[in-house]
Amino acid sequence: MRLLLDENLPKRLKLDFPEHEIFTVRDRQWNGIKNGDLLKLLIDNFFDALLTFDKNLQHQQNFSNYTITVFVLTAHINQYKELTRLTPKVKAYLNSGQMPVGPVTIASG
Repeated sequence: MRLLLDENLPKRLKLDFPEHEIFTVRDRQWNGIKNGDLLKLLIDNFFDALLTFDKNLQHQQNFSNYTITVFVLTAHINQYKELTRLTPKVKAYLNSGQMPVGPVTIASG
């Protein structure tokens, strides 16, 4: 699968998904692009999912306009040591073969 880490996530999180083609926003030189435009870029560039820490994204965008999965990672702090604990939950979706369209909240605990 082709995945993008939003600019609000630690780039080290890429290491958690070695079996996938994964990029950061910086890798693609998409820094500072507004969420709606970013979602369009993801679709146009054949990405399967976005991983983000932006909890407002799901309320700011009309996901009926986009055919992409957005994993909203939810943790107490935005640090690798905390977010890596969510990796197995994300991988369960990625390996299920049934990717949901729109936002999916992945929370710790």
